[in-house]
Amino acid sequence: MKSNKRPKINIEEIRELIIKDKVELPKYASPLINLANRFAQATRPEVVGQMSELVKRCPYKDFEGWKKWYLSKYPNAIEVATNKIINMLSRFKETIDKLDKETVRRWVEDLVLVKTYIGLIVQEPILAYFSKRLGLSYRLATSEEESKGIDGYLDEYAISIKRITYKDKIGLAKEKPAGDLIIYYDKDKNSNIEIVEIKSLTDKGMELLERIRKLVETFSLNDFY
Repeated sequence: MKSNKRPKINIEEIRELIIKDKVELPKYASPLINLANRFAQATRPEVVGQMSELVKRCPYKDFEGWKKWYLSKYPNAIEVATNKIINMLSRFKETIDKLDKETVRRWVEDLVLVKTYIGLIVQEPILAYFSKRLGLSYRLATSEEESKGIDGYLDEYAISIKRITYKDKIGLAKEKPAGDLIIYYDKDKNSNIEIVEIKSLTDKGMELLERIRKLVETFSLNDFY
């Protein structure tokens, strides 16, 4: 029999079907304990064993058999993990007791204003990064300069800043980058900026690239060019 409607057994149903004891926790307890566990690393393999391998090694196919077998192999693991989490929850409580409205407000402002800006804007952080390390002034491009493909300046050097995927557009749409130097970047899932490649577009840009090459050697960064 085939059906477009596929039955699904969720984790709570599985628990009810095969496990006698039902775990009932106060509201918000589960996410708090889970967070404490992540910080304490209480259920890492070195504490409770490599679970995926242990389940395969267990000679029993029912839950009660698995439970008895596991506890015989790791008699102290549950207690050790529990103590680690309890200690972390105690540290959480100490921090929570210190939180006030002003602290929370600062956190919200940092998330909404600062981290949002940093996550979306790349030109200024990249210009500021090289400005600081090269000892050059920087400024963002004007609207007119932006229309020509320039994103900013390091002293008198015109800089184009593009995501690494822009290189595909150069080939497909035959776009030409502008400025003296082009900086290709990428971002990871945490919005960290990675400088992937730097290329000179003019003889003037080559001068700046030579300075950046020395910077790369000084700071042990990846080869940009």
